[in-house]
Formats: sequence, C-alpha cells, structure tokens
Amino acid sequence: MASMAATSKMGLHFSEDLRKKKLNKNVGLAKKLLKVEYYCSPMIRKENLLRRKLSVVANSTGYRAAQTDMINGKKLNGIHAGKMISSTDACMLGKFVEERFVYRQTFVIRSYEIGPDKTATMETLMNLLQETALNHVSSSGLAGNGFGATREMSLRKLIWVVTRIHIQVEKYSSWGDVVEIDTWVDAAGKNGMRRDWIIRDCNTQKIITRATSTWVIMNRETRRLCKIPEQVREEVQPFYLNRLAIAAAAQNHNEKIDKLTDETAGRIRSGLAPRWSDMDANLHVNNVKYIGWILESVPVDVLEHYNLTSMTLEYRRECRQSDLLESLTSMKAKVSEESSNKSRDLLSTHLLRMDDDKAEIIRARSEWQSKQQH
Repeated sequence: MASMAATSKMGLHFSEDLRKKKLNKNVGLAKKLLKVEYYCSPMIRKENLLRRKLSVVANSTGYRAAQTDMINGKKLNGIHAGKMISSTDACMLGKFVEERFVYRQTFVIRSYEIGPDKTATMETLMNLLQETALNHVSSSGLAGNGFGATREMSLRKLIWVVTRIHIQVEKYSSWGDVVEIDTWVDAAGKNGMRRDWIIRDCNTQKIITRATSTWVIMNRETRRLCKIPEQVREEVQPFYLNRLAIAAAAQNHNEKIDKLTDETAGRIRSGLAPRWSDMDANLHVNNVKYIGWILESVPVDVLEHYNLTSMTLEYRRECRQSDLLESLTSMKAKVSEESSNKSRDLLSTHLLRMDDDKAEIIRARSEWQSKQQH
C-alpha cells in the first residue's frame, strides 16, 4: 500500500520541460484539427455552422412565449398556448409564423438520407413532412398521449390515418443542403382534415416541393373509421387555414387510379415482408415505408435515369408486421400536349397488395422526368 501511495504522489509532479512538451503537443494537435475543419467540404462547414447556431439557441435561457388563451381569435380549449420552451425543444422544434396558422421547421439533409445520385430520396422528403406535422401538433399544445393525436382524441382512443397524399417535387436537395418546411391544416369535407406542406431551399428561398394530404379518424382498438367528435373539431378548428399548397386542378382528384392486375402489370415483385422496425407508434406500418415497396417493382433503368417528380398515394387498408406483400408496376410514356416536342417523360401506375388474398393496400400513380432534360 505504501509503495502504491508513493507512486501516486510521484505521478502528480512533472518537470517543467515535460509540461512544456505536453502543452506544445496539445497546441499542435489543436492546430491540425482547426486546419481539417477549415479545409473540409463547404457542405460540412455549413452544417457545422448550423449546429453552432442551434447550440447558441439551446444555451440561451429565459425564453418564454406569450401567454394566451386565444389562438387566431378563438379559445384554445382552455389550453395555454404559450409555455416555457426548454433547450431541447428549441433545438428540436420549429416555430409558428403567420399568426400561428403556419408551422415552420428547418432541416439539414444528412448523408444517410440521400440515394445513389447524392440527392434526397422521395422517402426522405416524406419522412421530413411527417416529422414537421407531428412537431406542429406537439408545439400547438394540443398533443395527447398518441402519435400525433390531440388530447380529446387520446381520451376517446382515436388516431389520425392518412387516406391520400400527393407530392410534387421540383428539385431534390443534396447532402448538406438546408431546407425549410411550412405546414398547415384545414377541413376536408365534414369528417376529414387536409394537411399541406411546402419545402423551400433555405439558401435561395425557392419552393422546391409541394404536398397535400387527407386524414380521417380511426378508433385505435376497433380499427374502424369514425366521425370527428365535436370536441376534437373544436380543438383543431382554430388552426385551420384556407390555403392550398397545390392548386386543386393540379391534384388530379378526379382522375381515377386504375387497379393493376397480373395481366396489366409490367412487373411484379413478391415476398415483401414488413419488419418490426417498419411499425410506427400506432402499431401499423408507417405510411412512408410503402413508398420503398412500391419502387421495388419499378425497372432499375428508370430509377437510374429518371427523377420521380410527382407521386399520388391512395391508402386502402393498413398493413401489419405479419403480412406478406406484392408490388405491381406498369410503365408508359407520358403523352405531352405539345405534339411538336417528343417528351421522354414516363407515367407509372402501382399497386401494393396482400400476397395471400390479393387485397389492396395502396394504389399509386407516379410521374418521371428524364435526367437528361436537366
């Protein structure tokens, strides 16, 4: 024990020369690290700058939103919209703009969110839209204990389910790009809700993606659709904004998506199995996962030489982890109204169905633009 104590004491004393050597070594290492950061790619420097800005926001204290019982001139079901924002919320969530009608959030495109052409994928865009929507509900003060459900919905064991999504992509962002997403909601008929989004390039402020969706309410236990209870309607109505991200004429609402069969499909991919990690908090397959399965039956040369510029998804039934699926696709050339120019664009129709009883899960329609036109 004595020898151990002596050794410990000796370890606390260093010669002046040794301390200087250690100091010089650390300074040299610090210079090398700074040099690496300076000469790294512009994308990484831009992401590091954004992280520093977020760090400043997270470390700031005393931020308090205005206390109010009213949102857009209406009582918010007795819930105070203004509350102390934690440093975690400041980094994770966005902000309300346009008198709290619109929720805005910023994202950096990560390396694991891009595809072979080094740009964000359709699945990435849909995941970002979903994340913004959920944070919109959370930031509004309405969130219950469900996945995007309000308090009144949670009390009644109700959840939102999507029935239709339409997305138009003007440009796919690259790794390291920063995008800004706006979202808002409005009524869709008597018993539905419409949610719209726009995505801007943060650098140019140009809108590069537009999307719209329709949602209805389902009982979490019986899995049956139901009407919107009046209490839930009173919760969400103060946030309704009568604005369309995509003009009604451009949404092809009235254009029926044909049902594919074994005879009409050009390609069929069978044996697609949902994994446990594909399930969401409502215990059904996350709606974004279906896109990957749909694209499984698209020819590889189309995926390689064309950009997916538009996609419409019509959800027919939910899918569970134990189900086996089949993906069907039919491709054809897009007929352009300008007969003088031969368009290389393509149209595709898709069907995702059960492998055993062939029950429909999703019908979809897509538009593809040749990369040579860019």
